[in-house]
Amino acid sequence: MAGKLKIIPLGGLNEIGKNMTAYEFGDDILIVDCGLGFPDDEMFGVDCVIPDFSYVVKNAAKVRAIAITHGHEDHIGGLPYLMRELKAPIYATRLTIGLIKGKLSEHGLLEKTKLMELDAGKSFTAGCFKVEFIHTNHSISDSVAMAIKTPVGTLIHTGDFKIDPTPVTGEMIDLTRLGELGKKGVLALLSDSTNVMVPGHCPSERRVGLRLDQLFNDWPQRIIVTTFASNVDRIKQVIDCAAKYGRKVAVTGRSMENNLRTAIELGYITPPKGILMELPQIKKLPPDRVVIITTGSQGEPMSALYRMTFSGHRQLEIQAGDRVIISASAVPGNEKTVTRVINELYRLGANVIYDKIDNIHVSGHADREDLKLMLALIKPKFFVPLHGEVRHLQTHAGLAKEMGLPDNHVVVAENGSVIELTSRSIRLNGTVPSGAVLVDGTGLGDVGAAVLRDRRHLATDGMLVVIVTISSEDGALMAPPDIITRGFVYVKESEELMKEMKQAVSDIMYDCQQQHITDWATIRSSIKSGLTACLNRKVKRVPMILPVISEI
Repeated sequence: MAGKLKIIPLGGLNEIGKNMTAYEFGDDILIVDCGLGFPDDEMFGVDCVIPDFSYVVKNAAKVRAIAITHGHEDHIGGLPYLMRELKAPIYATRLTIGLIKGKLSEHGLLEKTKLMELDAGKSFTAGCFKVEFIHTNHSISDSVAMAIKTPVGTLIHTGDFKIDPTPVTGEMIDLTRLGELGKKGVLALLSDSTNVMVPGHCPSERRVGLRLDQLFNDWPQRIIVTTFASNVDRIKQVIDCAAKYGRKVAVTGRSMENNLRTAIELGYITPPKGILMELPQIKKLPPDRVVIITTGSQGEPMSALYRMTFSGHRQLEIQAGDRVIISASAVPGNEKTVTRVINELYRLGANVIYDKIDNIHVSGHADREDLKLMLALIKPKFFVPLHGEVRHLQTHAGLAKEMGLPDNHVVVAENGSVIELTSRSIRLNGTVPSGAVLVDGTGLGDVGAAVLRDRRHLATDGMLVVIVTISSEDGALMAPPDIITRGFVYVKESEELMKEMKQAVSDIMYDCQQQHITDWATIRSSIKSGLTACLNRKVKRVPMILPVISEI
């Protein structure tokens, strides 16, 4: 069939998180993943960030299916927002479906969404696309790559993956099937780039289990473990170690509790009878019989570990002698918050074990030699690096060229790029709307650049509310101006400055009256500019100024 396949990354390029890719041919669109990202320090008050998927919403009639590689937040977290706009079925493996159900249920969308459970090794058809799930290893069970058969050829979309010969649950990545597809001919490989700059091969998850065993064996006090809430294999190993050393386990943190419940219900974790306890019960046990599994591996201010550390948890506090195991690495951008928690744990007298000083974490992403193996096994005609910052994508592209792909067969794209693919060529051709949509509470896209700018201003310089009461007859001041300050200066310690500001406002209002200025917008603008000049002169900083005019 003649024609061009469009590959449109809508998230996950030049960033870590909010992965989403659309494949379009003619009147058919297949979406792979729809994740979220976490806000950076400049996104004040924002809860999460999702891709701008306005392009697929505009073309909703073409969307035949949504296929999900695995159950991490950066691959499924945006689904509740997307499914408000689309009615396409979602295909995923068993555990991933279980996690998606929880998310859709929270948003009241579960009954309205068609969820299709599909095992690795099975296929489904969506318009002109035939999609085969291929078993992979990652830091969550039931992860898959996808072989996408299109009218121009077969593509392989790896999702996040690693090559683990000894996984905790399930089997090793299905290299046999990937090799078979490579022999038949793969038109394009779209591959995870996260760890391309890490030399060697990624260690097995079982290495963490061996280290956990040592850390449990030699500690006579409480043990508190934090990891990614979706890392079911890691949680399973913690529970197994607790059982081996006669400890009971309690879980705290909403996402951890929800994911553990799902994993137990689906049979991915089978805890020994009686090992799991509620927090009020486990607190009554001696410290050497207690293990707490908690959220907070990224130092999130609302997480259970953060609240335990900074005395904000209703039931638990970190105590001297606790062994706190942070079994995760900091996601890029979270280093400061993680370091802050670690420093406070040390100050409280805890024994802290984390990845920079101990082998307590292994990545779920393929290292450089694993990525080379994937390229060698699949032997794609064309290559597109996915999932990573600019340095990751560029380095992965260079690796593909080292493996023999010609320069014009490798494309490094950006979110919103349209990659046109035929059986003979690949090129960038135009863009579609893309970017970040900020989620604040239940608001979707309510927080834009102007709101963020105001929040940044408030956070850095504070606010002044200037209240003036004027005569409706001639605009004269009926009372001295009132100034309320928040986050700028403390009134009792800055009485002289407050007097000067009030005098400046009085002078501005007198000038407006003399010039017969009655337009409120002009008066507000005059107050802002006059106070700005005054404060720049006096203190070299200017808060947000909000004039309020009352007319009597």
